[in-house]
Amino acid sequence: MNTLCLLGLDDSHLVPLTEPGHRLQAEAKQAFMAMQAAAAKAGLQLMPASSFRSFERQLAIWNGKFDGTRPLLDAYSQPIETHSLTDAERVNAILRWSALPGTSRHHWGTDLDIYDPSLLPQDAKLKLEPWEYEQEGYFYPLSQWLAHNMARFGFYLPFAQHNRGVAVEPWHLSYRPLSAQCATQLTPALVAQTLKEQQISGKAHILNQLDTIFVRYITED
Repeated sequence: MNTLCLLGLDDSHLVPLTEPGHRLQAEAKQAFMAMQAAAAKAGLQLMPASSFRSFERQLAIWNGKFDGTRPLLDAYSQPIETHSLTDAERVNAILRWSALPGTSRHHWGTDLDIYDPSLLPQDAKLKLEPWEYEQEGYFYPLSQWLAHNMARFGFYLPFAQHNRGVAVEPWHLSYRPLSAQCATQLTPALVAQTLKEQQISGKAHILNQLDTIFVRYITED
């Protein structure tokens, strides 16, 4: 993949999904559609909540959380008072739930967040929080089906375990045949070069700690 696509600065690698507003790489799309069909036979409606996200969009999310104009949550999905935090604390808190612009797997066209709208109660709003997908949560049947079936379509959960700094995300699927290639291309030097040219909040701390951020929040074990 070319560098601009890898960083979310170009979307020429994408094709639209059936669901309006969602895009993936062509190979990932075909795999996802096959998995959707299999899920439908099991009585489940597998739908994307989020797919491709551009660098610009990820930057807006980042800056909003850093500056306090977007909610910032702790490890238990509870709001944090942003203005009481140091730059280092803000960066770490954001990285628990949101990727650093240029490093989001959603840039690649290989990853997407999923849910089942038929399992969501009529008066409930999708939150994309772990409890929704855990036992007794709305989407637990979908989680169980995915656990037994997603691998045969090439998908896995990159944030299935809280073994680094990133929170568990049982809704985040990745198409491994393509995402594994993208992960090997992404480096701290490449991201640093990009962020130096952007208006990103907390820039000085991010650039100073980028190698550590990669190990804790970006590189898979």
